[in-house]
Amino acid sequence: MRSYLQILAASCVIVTLLAAQSATASTAAAKASKPDGKLIELDEDNWQLMLNGEWMIEFFAPWCPACKNLAPVWERYANTAKDVNVNVAKIDVTTSPSLSGRFFVTALPTIYHVKDGEFRQYRGARDAEALLYFLKKKSWQAIEPLSSWKKPDTIHMSLLSYFFKLSHTLKDFNARLQEEYGLPTWGSYALFAIATIFVGAALGLMLVCIVDFVYPPKKSPRQSFSESQDNLAKGVEDLATEEIEDDEDDNAAEEEDGNSDDDAEEDQEEEDEEEQETKEETGDKVQAEKKSEKINSRAADDAPEVADKPSTEQVRKRKPRKAD
Repeated sequence: MRSYLQILAASCVIVTLLAAQSATASTAAAKASKPDGKLIELDEDNWQLMLNGEWMIEFFAPWCPACKNLAPVWERYANTAKDVNVNVAKIDVTTSPSLSGRFFVTALPTIYHVKDGEFRQYRGARDAEALLYFLKKKSWQAIEPLSSWKKPDTIHMSLLSYFFKLSHTLKDFNARLQEEYGLPTWGSYALFAIATIFVGAALGLMLVCIVDFVYPPKKSPRQSFSESQDNLAKGVEDLATEEIEDDEDDNAAEEEDGNSDDDAEEDQEEEDEEEQETKEETGDKVQAEKKSEKINSRAADDAPEVADKPSTEQVRKRKPRKAD
């Protein structure tokens, strides 16, 4: 019962703190939504103020020449934009690198128009008149807003912002190693390489531990040394038995293949003998026919000769008798 009351009290405290924080944030947003003609500086802590109302945001860097030229124009623009109820702000990418990752800033200066969570990049002229005309005529309506997967307030863009922040932190750390500790460039690179290897190994080990925790391996009963030796011997015997069976199966298969080959050869020989007998019978018939044809032709040739030759009796009859 006592632990239940403690949990209830802790939950009440947490709810109260969250409510107070949300009230503070809403109050700050309400104040920021009312332009007062001053240039607002946004950073990684208060950048969400731009999600309420209408804003013009400039991303700049102190070392950028074009940003230095735009600075006085942007100051005057903040004073005149209050007439159209628009907040004007600037973000330093050197002190807020995660915001350059959220908005995927690749060139400086970069200007965004933000209205009620819709983000549009301004690509027009960078003088006060053109900027004010852009707001009064609502030219931003003709610009297509950023797609949902490019919006800075999405989860994946938040992850990208952390990578930008990490790279900026590592860059500053490298500079400190070279300036304060006199570490050479190759030494800093070697240090980062070693750190990368160890971090990768740690992440891999952590991933393996997580997988083992989520999918624990099956526990096998522990065996003594004698039992393990017996199991090993049984395994060897089983393996030998399997090899013998495989050899017997191979021999039987080879014998079957040999028998089938012999049967096929015998069948082929029988077929060849039958074909040979058929050819011999056919040849005998052809020779007999040829002989009969020759005999008939000879008989036909001899018949006219006998018919044309006169008989001896006819010759005798034709001889004239001698006169008396």
